[in-house]
Amino acid sequence: MKTADIAKRYLDYFEKNDHTIVPSASLVSDDPSILFTIAGMVPFIPYLTGVVPAPYTRAADNQKCIRTNDIEEVGKTARHGTFFQMLGNWSFGDYFKEGAISYAWELLTSSEADGGLGFDEKDLWVTVYETDDEAAELWQRIAGLPASRIQRLGREDNFWTTGQPGPAGPCSEIYFDRGAKYGKDGGPAVDDNRFLEIWNLVFMQNEITNVRSKTEFDIVGELPAKNIDTGMGLERVAFLKQGVENMYETDQVRPVIDRASELSGRRYGAEHTDDVRFRVIADHIRSSLMLLSDGVTPSNEGRGYILRRLMRRSVRSMRLLGVEEATFPALFEASRDAMKEAYPVVDTDWDRISSYAFAEEETFLRTLTAGSTILDTAVAKTKEEGGSTLAGNQAFLLHDTYGFPIDLTLEIAEEAGIGVDRDGFDSLMQEQRQRAKADAKSRKRAIADVSVYREFRAQGETVFTGFTDLQTESRVLGVLVDGLSVAKATEGQIAEVILAETALYAESGGQVADKGTIVGPGFELEVLDVQKPVPGLVSHTVEVTRGEVGVDQPATTVVDAANRRAATQAHSATHLVHAALRDTLGKGATQAGSLNRAGYLRFDFSWGQALSAATRSEIEEIANNAVRDNLEVTTRVLSLDDAKAAGAMALFGEKYGETVRMVDIGGPWSRELCGGTHVSASAEIGLINLIGESSVGASNRRVEALVGLDAFRELTAERAIVAELSASLKAPKDQLANRIAELSASLKAAEKKIATFEAQALAGRVPALAQTAERVGAVNLVAQSVGQVGSADDVRSLATSVRDRLGSEAAVVALTGTAGEKVFAVVLTNEAARTAGAKAGVLVKAALGALGGRGGGKDDMAQGAGSDVSGIPAALDAVRAQLQGA
Repeated sequence: MKTADIAKRYLDYFEKNDHTIVPSASLVSDDPSILFTIAGMVPFIPYLTGVVPAPYTRAADNQKCIRTNDIEEVGKTARHGTFFQMLGNWSFGDYFKEGAISYAWELLTSSEADGGLGFDEKDLWVTVYETDDEAAELWQRIAGLPASRIQRLGREDNFWTTGQPGPAGPCSEIYFDRGAKYGKDGGPAVDDNRFLEIWNLVFMQNEITNVRSKTEFDIVGELPAKNIDTGMGLERVAFLKQGVENMYETDQVRPVIDRASELSGRRYGAEHTDDVRFRVIADHIRSSLMLLSDGVTPSNEGRGYILRRLMRRSVRSMRLLGVEEATFPALFEASRDAMKEAYPVVDTDWDRISSYAFAEEETFLRTLTAGSTILDTAVAKTKEEGGSTLAGNQAFLLHDTYGFPIDLTLEIAEEAGIGVDRDGFDSLMQEQRQRAKADAKSRKRAIADVSVYREFRAQGETVFTGFTDLQTESRVLGVLVDGLSVAKATEGQIAEVILAETALYAESGGQVADKGTIVGPGFELEVLDVQKPVPGLVSHTVEVTRGEVGVDQPATTVVDAANRRAATQAHSATHLVHAALRDTLGKGATQAGSLNRAGYLRFDFSWGQALSAATRSEIEEIANNAVRDNLEVTTRVLSLDDAKAAGAMALFGEKYGETVRMVDIGGPWSRELCGGTHVSASAEIGLINLIGESSVGASNRRVEALVGLDAFRELTAERAIVAELSASLKAPKDQLANRIAELSASLKAAEKKIATFEAQALAGRVPALAQTAERVGAVNLVAQSVGQVGSADDVRSLATSVRDRLGSEAAVVALTGTAGEKVFAVVLTNEAARTAGAKAGVLVKAALGALGGRGGGKDDMAQGAGSDVSGIPAALDAVRAQLQGA
């Protein structure tokens, strides 16, 4: 039974049982405290917690998920994978335990011919929460399970919470007995390798508080409306139904293993270590494909870093299988063909996905070459110094800065006959993880517990009137101070105000929040920010500038009209720039992010190389021509499917509802899904002035532009600069470039002559300096201040010439020179002096101590700089003292 067929059977079954089939949410989570959709229930949390009323009473879905916290286990077990699919059925105040158990048992045990999954009843076991007698009785009555195959487990295994106060409840898990060869008998309580969990039924019936850990919390009562949340692991069911050993050998994953086997010439199943590598490749390539299809792109932070790590681990595993050339074209193609039946987007969006994947592999292969060079140098230096172990911080630098895998460092070091301080490396990695965890915790703490918004969202969605009105009368639904609901906020306080209606735009879709005020009887509020803390609810962060604002008071939102107009111009200009980019570069230049604020736009797009000046000018001209043509701007609200059929572009990773707002500028030329505010005709945008283009990753570029009056002011300022230069250089503006080039060439020639004169002057001082040599200890020492110099290079060059002039007898040269408020110190030794025990690094540190500076170097040459000019005599004396004592 194919994986896609299992998913279809599941959804068909629940659709027949009056469930709304909900499309999978994006892998990119809306929850700012997590990077990805890490579990099937994540998109439903607002409904399960009651913060947002559920739009249906019954639902079913196949949710794609990414989880990388146990990435090191991938390939080693039958069930660990970074990408997985969770089949779920949900009840919001409708059926409860009896219904959930009945549905699960019927679907699992009905014959394949009748649309079921055809599991043999004798192979199924269940667990229930230790005190859930009701669930145990239902399993016996509905499924006919004997008590011996119903095991009771505690909070650690069979009680579900969100980790925060609110809804929670016991769960019941269904296990499949894989047979005696996979472990000992006795049920899932004894061996969860032989007994594989395939379905978890969560009975959300309790309210909990005082959450101290996963197992420590207080159950304070029953929920008024009970919910059902279930999750069946699609990959787990697939490998059981397909009769293979693990999820990697199922029809959606195995083709990548087979392709990697062809490329490497090694057979899957022949050697355990290679098998793990094959499975890592298959898992990570599929995960990368799915992340790319949801708009994630490789980068050095956040989601992009996770994607980059998955892709680079794949490259590394292929190298360990003996393949050093590029393999992503073959591997990603194999994964695409395996996944496209279930997710057509991986095929229809292949050009974009593959461009990112292939570019990332090329970049990493270059990184491996550069990293190998750096590592070879570090290994050689370690051996030169008589060491047998590469420092842990060096290995960490290679890993953290260059993306060089630690196992490759270990392998190369071992080939060179030295070890690696793995403990030191692991310690630095642990410190980095702790910093990341602390950062994640701080982000999580910064996010208010959204349950505080539940009572306000229950009163309906906030009505946004700002598309047509800049002023709207409403009433105050709630006031929050420091994340807590209060009756009122007084003058000087910062608060959140929830209204039934608002004209103020909440930040979304790249457009920043409106500025403005909220006024009412006896109070005035300055609006600092406008956000949507939960779907459908707008919250205004305000400062109470006069009076006090309380619940149920009338309030009027007043938008700053000039700021809104400028922000609207910028947002519409962004659409024009996007269309101009696609006209110029082709359809591959797709949006990867944007920011629109009054007078300014920033637009990120997928493209792998810098734009030429001519291309930037062409894009700017196309966008401004669209302004000149005064194209009509229209908006329509329609279904998502209809909008996509009409050719509307959607932002990857953005979450859209069943109905969407489509914005056209000039008809289909610029057609995008967008909830932002826009001008009514393109001429209202005004001038668009591209001011910058830069890289924001291996495969993304960014253009920035000023819009409207801001663009005009920038050009006016540039015109004034040109006029000033023209007057100063006595050249017409059309000849300025040539005139500046001439002056630049003359300046370079003059600098070259000056450098020659300075070098000759320095060389002329060498004999006199050499004659100052004095015998100190076992060496001849020249210790002098040479006065003002151009740079430290001058001091070093002069010291080198003096040392050469002193001949082969043991000699040390210690010179200082000043440039402004800096003092440079250089110490050089010859071979005879070093044999006598003189070390330049030790001597320069003695000198710099008197100069209030820092520096260092090797035994033959060392240098540094300080700031205490008055310490020069003491610095030279310190060198003498060191040599005298040597």
